[in-house]
Amino acid sequence: MTILFVNACLRGESSRTLVLCREYLASRGDDVAEVNLASLDLRPFDAEMVARRTAQQTAGAWDDPLFALSRQFAEAEDIVIGAPYWDLSFPAALKVYFEHVSVCDLTFHYTEDARCEGICRARRITYITTCGGFVEGANFGYEYVCGIAKMFGIPETRFVAAEGLDIVGVDVEAQLDKARAQLARLD
Repeated sequence: MTILFVNACLRGESSRTLVLCREYLASRGDDVAEVNLASLDLRPFDAEMVARRTAQQTAGAWDDPLFALSRQFAEAEDIVIGAPYWDLSFPAALKVYFEHVSVCDLTFHYTEDARCEGICRARRITYITTCGGFVEGANFGYEYVCGIAKMFGIPETRFVAAEGLDIVGVDVEAQLDKARAQLARLD
């Protein structure tokens, strides 16, 4: 199986979220296709980009490079998202990525009775994050990912977080080890 790893750890190798992700992915032994959002030049959609995408959708030009990320996401068997907790959710680069993969007739479509129906292959999304403080259930980034998963027809989401990593007096390694133990229990 190939895992799609969406790397939203913009601090690179010094990111504690990325450390957890790399350890988890290595333990799986599966092939990994990584999308590193820090190295992509993704821009939020503007009117010109929307018009171009709409024209390509209408023409059925699904092989256009504009749809490469969407095709990759739709075809993934398993998805891991690594995103640090920023401003109640995740880095803006991840939202822009979702704009690029959210394409009608590739990741979702509308039924004859106008219901949105997901058409992605993935069986689940595993969302891994680290937080400087204690979030206490206010991780709106994960809630957003759950909404995307539902829209795209991905039946399962899983959440693993190491929290309190920047709080004076907190045993950072113990917090990371709790997250590692949780990741080790995932199949």
